[in-house]
Amino acid sequence: SFLMLVALKYFFNHEKEIHWIKMIEGPLSAMGKLEAIEVGVVLAVIYGVSRWVPEAETLSVIYSGIAGVLTFLAVEGLSVFLRVPAGHGLDAHRASLGMFLYLEVLDASFSFDGVVGAFAITNNLLIISLGLGIGAMFVRSLTIMMVEKGTLQAFRYLEHGAFYAVAALSGIMFLNTIVHVPEIVTGFIGVTLIALSIYASPRIPTGS
Repeated sequence: SFLMLVALKYFFNHEKEIHWIKMIEGPLSAMGKLEAIEVGVVLAVIYGVSRWVPEAETLSVIYSGIAGVLTFLAVEGLSVFLRVPAGHGLDAHRASLGMFLYLEVLDASFSFDGVVGAFAITNNLLIISLGLGIGAMFVRSLTIMMVEKGTLQAFRYLEHGAFYAVAALSGIMFLNTIVHVPEIVTGFIGVTLIALSIYASPRIPTGS
């Protein structure tokens, strides 16, 4: 539910001006004028999924989903609080701390299933920690390189593709509570969405 809220928060943004798939993002952006609509959508999804799982797992699904929603609201609220101007201007340190906390929780959400999956290969915590550390360093280096080279400016729909991938991942995670979805399908969908956004970026005019 946390990842779904992250994705929906991006699409339900009434100030969002650049749309990759206008027929989808345009209406969602307009609906963003409704306060906390993304929370309502996710709560509806949680309720819907809870109706499809075995009765013994219903409360577990509901509690887990609500925990994700509360985590998102707490992190989002803290992030906004730390970005509030202190004194005569915005405190850069507080704003950076808020963004850092937000990214850490987001990273933990992505890493959680990877950690669980790692135990299927080895129980050695050192090896698992090294693997996660190497992955984190790779992502950090890749992110810094993309920022320095202005990749997001060159591929204006890359950000859209990334959030579509997050939305797809969160949807699959909910679906996994009902029926097993192979990991290769999840990975393929994410890579395909990002690849399509990169491919479309130089060819579709801004705002279409």
